[in-house]
Amino acid sequence: MLYNLTDIFSSEGKTECLSTAYELKVVNIHSEEFPICECSELALTLTNKAKGEVLLQGQISLVCEIPCGRCLKPVKVPLHLELEEHLKESLIGTPEAADEMSFVAGYELDTDALVSNEIMINWPMKVLCHDDCKGICTVCGKDLNEGDCGCDTFVPDPRMAVIKDIFNA
Repeated sequence: MLYNLTDIFSSEGKTECLSTAYELKVVNIHSEEFPICECSELALTLTNKAKGEVLLQGQISLVCEIPCGRCLKPVKVPLHLELEEHLKESLIGTPEAADEMSFVAGYELDTDALVSNEIMINWPMKVLCHDDCKGICTVCGKDLNEGDCGCDTFVPDPRMAVIKDIFNA
C-alpha cells in the first residue's frame, strides 16, 4: 500500500495512526520464495517531530514457512517485527535516501517495501525443526529422523590414502 506523507511532513506536532494489510503472500530471500502462512495487520504511527522530520513506529506479526536446515521439512517460524524509522524530508530525492529510505519514493511511503526490508533484516540464519534433527542421508537422501537407512557413511581420512594404497598393492 502506498501512503502519501505530504500532510504529515507539513504539519508540526501531527500524529497519524493507520492500520493496513501486508499484501505480499511470499517472502523473497536470496532468490528463494517462502510462503507467509499467517499475517497480522501492520499498525503504524507517524509523528511529526520537527519541521521535515517524521518518526515512523509500527509493528506486525507473521508466520513464514521455512525448510529445516538439516532435513528440509517445512517449519512454521513466527516473526514479530517492531519498526522504527526516522524520515527526513531533506533526504527525499537524494542518493542517501535510496540507501536509508528505500521504502519512500517521492512523498509516497510503500508499506509493503518497509515490511519486506524488516523481514530481511530479521530473517533467521538457520531454522531447525527440532534441536536434535538428524538431517538426511548424504548417500540415499532418507530422512534420518524416521530411522537409519543402512547406507555406508564411512568417510576415510584422506591423509591415510597413501597408506591404504600400500596395503592394497
